Amino acid sequence: MDARADGLRRFATIWSRAIYPATATSMTRAEFEEYLLPLARGLDEALRATPFDPRPAFEVGSALVAAHCTDPEVLPSILRVVDAYLVLYCPPEELPADESRSRCARLQHAIAAGFARALVERTRYEQEAISRAAIAARAEAETALQASEARFRAVFEGAAVGIGIADLDGRILELNDALTQMFGGEHHVRNRNVSDFVHPDDGADVWGLYGELVRGERDDYRITKPYYRPDGTALWTNLSVSLLRDSSGVPQYQLALMEDITEARLLTERLRHEATHDTLTGLPNRALFFERLEQALSPGTGTERLGLCYLDLDGFKAVNDSLGHAVGDRLLVAVAERLQACVTAPDQLVARIGGDEFAALIVDPATQGEVTDLADRILAALSTTVRLDGRELPVHGSIGIVEGPTGTRGAADVLRSADITMYRAKAAGGNRYEVADPDSDARAITRHGLTNRLPTALERGEFFIEYQPLIRLADGSVQGAEALVRWCHPLHGVLGPDQFIPLAESTGQIVPLGRWVLQESARQAREWQRRSADGLPVRVNVNLSPCQLYHPGLVDEVAAVLEETGLDPTALCLEVTESALIGADEDALKPLRRLVDLGVDIALDDFGTGYSNLSSLRWLPISNLKLDRAFTRGIRQHPADPVDLKIVEGIVSLAHTLGLTVTVEGVETRTQAEHLGLLGCDTAQGWYYARPGPPDHLHTLTLADAMSA
Repeated sequence: MDARADGLRRFATIWSRAIYPATATSMTRAEFEEYLLPLARGLDEALRATPFDPRPAFEVGSALVAAHCTDPEVLPSILRVVDAYLVLYCPPEELPADESRSRCARLQHAIAAGFARALVERTRYEQEAISRAAIAARAEAETALQASEARFRAVFEGAAVGIGIADLDGRILELNDALTQMFGGEHHVRNRNVSDFVHPDDGADVWGLYGELVRGERDDYRITKPYYRPDGTALWTNLSVSLLRDSSGVPQYQLALMEDITEARLLTERLRHEATHDTLTGLPNRALFFERLEQALSPGTGTERLGLCYLDLDGFKAVNDSLGHAVGDRLLVAVAERLQACVTAPDQLVARIGGDEFAALIVDPATQGEVTDLADRILAALSTTVRLDGRELPVHGSIGIVEGPTGTRGAADVLRSADITMYRAKAAGGNRYEVADPDSDARAITRHGLTNRLPTALERGEFFIEYQPLIRLADGSVQGAEALVRWCHPLHGVLGPDQFIPLAESTGQIVPLGRWVLQESARQAREWQRRSADGLPVRVNVNLSPCQLYHPGLVDEVAAVLEETGLDPTALCLEVTESALIGADEDALKPLRRLVDLGVDIALDDFGTGYSNLSSLRWLPISNLKLDRAFTRGIRQHPADPVDLKIVEGIVSLAHTLGLTVTVEGVETRTQAEHLGLLGCDTAQGWYYARPGPPDHLHTLTLADAMSA
């Protein structure tokens, strides 16, 4: 059995356990589970379908009613299992997690709608016999009025549906027992006029149809109509009204047949509420929020602007991890109550989107200030700690705000912009809000696109390496080069490492990318050596990410590359940033010590950018300090900054005392080069000598080339 089939079977088993006890089916538990399996498969296929269409889930709801899952209490169990386990056991690997959860929520909505529709149809089917009796009663009533009062009375009083007769002026003349019981007593109906039964929830065409009937312009109509009972509650009916004519065809009376559908109506409303509201907090859920947002954005609705506040709690995971999910749930309930109190107008809606994420919607805000005021109220409401079981739990949130005209963006785009902006607020320290702007959204979307393409970019050969020469200051000769990886992106052109290396580190792609850079650089260094007149090794410096440093296979990979390419280990220098090494413990340094034992040099890159513990230089396994360009900016021109000169002189003296060489980055002028040579620096690189370029650029470089650059 493959993994997806096994996941479907597990999901069907859990589903069966949850809802079988509340069914009235004659199937055994095992048979019921087999019945659920194709329904689960249908949900799985709908979840992964492109384009996404939730309609198959509607049929799942109908199929559950067909299996006698008709108890209203069973629907929450049906939806809870789908919400908790469908994505878990049937994950659509090709979709982002938030898209999977959004689709799952819309499938639940469709299941509930199908369940409600099937339940109403089932009730209607069961009442079909009653309806047929009512139709027969109407036919017999017409005959009885003309022929036999006694016979009419028998049918009239014995009918299971409510029957009433009124004249064309609306005066109620006759009622049967079934109708008076619907209204809770005869006194509430008898001797009244049909026009007295106006209800605020009447459809727009109710009284228009009635007027046409009493004027003889139509013979009947059928509608759903509410009435007031004596206790103020609503009686919902399927109402059929027919015109009764005498033997010559002249209208005489109106006959009303009523079916009480109050229970079915309340059930439908309850199912709708459960499908569109969060079971934990009682707030509207993601499905209802998305529905309202789409309505507000739809053209022709009259909405011109909208505001959205997207909230994510700061540090909520720590509460779940340390105190348990039960405490986390109670904290979410408390937060939901505070957020609900922040909503002050009918055109404002607050919903739980999922997990610890909430959203507030304002339709047609007067200004952006109205939206930021709501965000301020939310932050203020969360500023007070929540007391649970004697604990004072601090709660804060980060909010992304989107405010602007409707009609230009879809609901998914608005939510994505709010989500991106919320993470900007979180990155800025949290407990604050940020307002969306197109430039930030574009940068975030670009980062997301780059992150998604990274895994296949290496396979497609989109990366290449440029080399920047390392110049020996004593004689101006080329000692080697630093390998600098570039990405030739099909849409964005050539990207520097600062644009994609952080993304590669955050996704783990830096390990295979770094391995490729090492292999290519070592092969190139070996080629330089073959082309060198004296055959001496040409050194190549390769940057090592902190993620690679802690990768368990680092030493073996370096050794394999050296053996594969035939490169002398002394021709390879691995550059590690100061922040990755300063403060590292002995276990972290073991791979570097093993590399040094192989003969590979280690350089401490960007030295001086962090808070260096200079004493640690004595025991770090390094042979070279790469001085950051910040220390040499003051000596680009004459006269040089005396403070910068002293700092560089001190670092060079310390390094040489410890047996380390010094390389300076970012050399841009002859003045810098001359000062650095006089201060005792060993090697340098920068645009003064050459910009990064193709491998052949290094082979042809001479000091004269550098001096004329």
